[in-house]
Amino acid sequence: MPTSENSSRTSVLAPSWDPLQAADRVIQNLVRLSAPHVKGAHDAEFVCVNDRAYIVEHDNDVQPGHGAGEHQYCVLSVLNLDTLALEQIVPLAKSEEVFDNVVLPKGMCFVPRILRIDKHTLRCFFASQPSEQQAQIWFRDFDLKTNTFENAIHKARLKTATGTFDMQPIHLHADAVAHGFDKPLQNHGLYIFDSFKIFEDGMYVALNNYPGRQNALARLLDDRFTFEVLGHFNEPLDQKLSESSVNRLPDGTWMAICRNEGGNYHFTTSPDGRVWSTGREKPFVVNGDNSKPTFDRFGGIYYLGWQEATRIANCNRSVFNIDVSRNGLDWERKYRFETPESFQYPSFHEHDGAVWLSVTQSDHGGSTDRIMFGKLEELGDQAGS
Repeated sequence: MPTSENSSRTSVLAPSWDPLQAADRVIQNLVRLSAPHVKGAHDAEFVCVNDRAYIVEHDNDVQPGHGAGEHQYCVLSVLNLDTLALEQIVPLAKSEEVFDNVVLPKGMCFVPRILRIDKHTLRCFFASQPSEQQAQIWFRDFDLKTNTFENAIHKARLKTATGTFDMQPIHLHADAVAHGFDKPLQNHGLYIFDSFKIFEDGMYVALNNYPGRQNALARLLDDRFTFEVLGHFNEPLDQKLSESSVNRLPDGTWMAICRNEGGNYHFTTSPDGRVWSTGREKPFVVNGDNSKPTFDRFGGIYYLGWQEATRIANCNRSVFNIDVSRNGLDWERKYRFETPESFQYPSFHEHDGAVWLSVTQSDHGGSTDRIMFGKLEELGDQAGS
């Protein structure tokens, strides 16, 4: 069972807890969100409002996976939490779509994210990635009263030490270079990667440039479309760190877990979100794969999710672990998802006393095919807590 190096243990789970059985029960009750005609789907995020879940994903109708270029588009699905019935799929954005105020360029629409900004409005962000120019993060608002999108989109903004700009890779890169980053600029790949997280002093999220191997912590300002970059965590630069998830430990320290394209996950910490330690491996995460991690806190318990490199029936990304801790130091295995249909890029959110999840699965050896949705647990179900 994974633990930290030097800390007094504060157990969460009973000795009889079986993480594989617990995960199997979750998998058995997942329902499909992706439409029947979808060939490839990936990387969903969601919010829950009353008795509905609103889930965004990017899809294509051409091939399994998410490398279909301009054929990648984004949708929002509406699901009934009481019945798990899928009620509606609403188009969000696609290549060359004509809106009232702008026409999107030819290129993929990718990595959607969703946020509730007031009683009646959900804000959906997505990246538009043309091949020969800077990518742009856009947003489009969804009206909960009518279950429709406005017919206009708007540019998200990025605030750095030198000003406020359109949310494009060039500006995140320039700010990182000013802090010692030396990897080349990419004209695409800037994403709002992690789930939005609210703390007593504001809303935060991790930003990422996957091909550029960049990570940053940002505060989402009160306008809910300007992302203020606070600090970068890219060290050591000889590793290929990206796609991080962040949280705060009980003493206020920030901690991030970063995907590493060259090997196991790396962890970095910061006292203020601005200056970060050099990332390093931790003994409680071993044999990690190059995939999205998660780092959440529900009911006062930290949930650390990470992909293990072990394969089931030679399926890529077929093992995903969730470890839990009261203090962010001592970890116990709560769930071990093992499936030849893969279990990757999950997101977890608490709503009305339960933790819900979306996850990418596959029939093609781990090449992403569909988004699934279900309940992880009722809070308070930690055996022995």
